[in-house]
Amino acid sequence: MSSPSASKRKTKKKHFVQQKVEVFRAGEPVLSALMWGVNHSINELSQVPVPVMLLPDNFKASAKIKVSNHLFNKENLPGQFKFKEYCPQVFRNLREHFGIEDQDYRHIVTCHGSTLLPQFLAMYRVTVESEDTYLLVMRNVFSHRLHVHRKYDLKGSLVSREASFKEKVKELPTYKDVDFRNNMQKVYVDEEEKEKIMDKLNRDTEFLVHMRMMDYSLLLGIHDVERAEREEDDEEEEDEETGLPYEEEEEDENGLASPQGIAGYMNSFKPMGAGEFDPYVDVYAIQSAVGAPQREVYFMGLIDVLTQYDTRKKAAHAAKAVKHGAGAEISTVHPEQYAKRFREFITKIFA
Repeated sequence: MSSPSASKRKTKKKHFVQQKVEVFRAGEPVLSALMWGVNHSINELSQVPVPVMLLPDNFKASAKIKVSNHLFNKENLPGQFKFKEYCPQVFRNLREHFGIEDQDYRHIVTCHGSTLLPQFLAMYRVTVESEDTYLLVMRNVFSHRLHVHRKYDLKGSLVSREASFKEKVKELPTYKDVDFRNNMQKVYVDEEEKEKIMDKLNRDTEFLVHMRMMDYSLLLGIHDVERAEREEDDEEEEDEETGLPYEEEEEDENGLASPQGIAGYMNSFKPMGAGEFDPYVDVYAIQSAVGAPQREVYFMGLIDVLTQYDTRKKAAHAAKAVKHGAGAEISTVHPEQYAKRFREFITKIFA
């Protein structure tokens, strides 16, 4: 029979530590008011029955609240602010369609549908010190855990374009179609995954054509698994050189960590390895095919989908045709032509 002292033993080991959740302080009054408003909205919606079907009035509805605090919770919230939510029932319906529970949504604000289109989750207006801030919440295409090493914005147009100032100052540059071709970049997924992606893309672009949208693009992020492993090894070596202590955990006789409070509970989950992800969280992520030249994870989603082919775009198209000639490649084209060119280009990005 094992003694009580033998039932537990102390071990030293490294383990994955969950990223700490940022608490918004008064220094970020708009975000503080937004987080308060989202929680209030979710609580209010939970008391309202889900409609059998959405009606025109649901797309005109809004919910507003004005908060006036006097010396209350001033470390976290502004003294006075207003919060407005647009079309609460409509966006609740969208979140349900995307498979996002209310509790999950409270965390998504900082960070399933079978689509590559943006997943719009809510729309708000926050007013602090008489200044309005409009916020559109959408799911992030990239991962909160896997670092993106290369990023492309692909339109299907090989017209060279000088990068904007914002793109130049970003730490991670956004490459374009010409760069993708010149770098001989390819996306290595198996045939089944490629077919799924193209099915989504065809449905999504058909919808965008129907809505007379154009000028959208495919945002492609690439996580290099082997590079991530090297970076992780370098960090571990650096920790050993600097003499940083290992965290101690108590383990029971079955080798399971005994969680100490919430932090221990979060750390008790099995850590994910390099290149691994939760498909429920990272809905835009795709593993590279077995036997691919590089071990990679791809993140693909459509962005900039709200440019409509209106009178101004038609005029720009006509002006460029006159300037460059009828045979020249023109970036401003009507939606049907844009979608056709876009799909043809995306088909060629796969190995």
